[in-house]
Amino acid sequence: MLIVAERINASRKAIRAALEVLDAGFIQEEARAQDAAGAHYIDVNGGTFPGREAELLGWLVDTVQAVTDKPLCLDSPDPAALAAALSRIRTGRPMINSINLEPERFERILPMAIEHRTKLVALCQGEGVPAATAGQKIALADELIARLTGAGVALDDIYVDPLVFPLGTDSQSARATVDAIGAIMERHPGVHTICGLTNVSHGLPARKLINRTFLVTAMSRGMDAAIVDPTDAQLISAMYAARAVCGRDDYCMELIEAFREGVVTP
Repeated sequence: MLIVAERINASRKAIRAALEVLDAGFIQEEARAQDAAGAHYIDVNGGTFPGREAELLGWLVDTVQAVTDKPLCLDSPDPAALAAALSRIRTGRPMINSINLEPERFERILPMAIEHRTKLVALCQGEGVPAATAGQKIALADELIARLTGAGVALDDIYVDPLVFPLGTDSQSARATVDAIGAIMERHPGVHTICGLTNVSHGLPARKLINRTFLVTAMSRGMDAAIVDPTDAQLISAMYAARAVCGRDDYCMELIEAFREGVVTP
């Protein structure tokens, strides 16, 4: 299960405050904690600062790379900010979050992804409103995969995000997303699926419980990557347990090792 660590995101008040004063120490502590917790990628997002996103995303790349050699997930809707950040990558193959089927965005992001050999989060979104039903999500995923692989992107570098919406506003969104994940993984062997997990519980009580439940359900249908907080011990424990229950951990060896190391807790 690929873990993309989500905490360095300007939508969080603490991260926004650190970005306002370029507090490198705070950002680096977040990076170290997520690295130590087992993240495979560190997401960096410098949004919510109009006109400064390229500058701040580049600063985040430099700041985080100074304390971890984990590859980075560059999180921005702005192609100019992504291009600036990619030029500063020194550690591993980066991931771009994200590309979708909006024509301008697709045409600007695809060439830089190919040039820099990045992995790609591919959102099930075209022009207008993102897909709500499982059928709509699957159709957009099919088109995204066809266009990306047709341009030379390897299936193994594509992480399809079917886009789950908050259950408080769409009570069927989690089910539609899980059904789409199952179909996408069956129709396109070798591709990956991923989700920004916390969106499902936005605005609801017991958010961490909802997030864990959604994660396990999505994993049961084949999801093999997630954008999560790796320092959430209960969530990570549920992830290891789900891998074992779903037959993706031979003889439960990963679960046993993680338990011995204190990563998995009862």
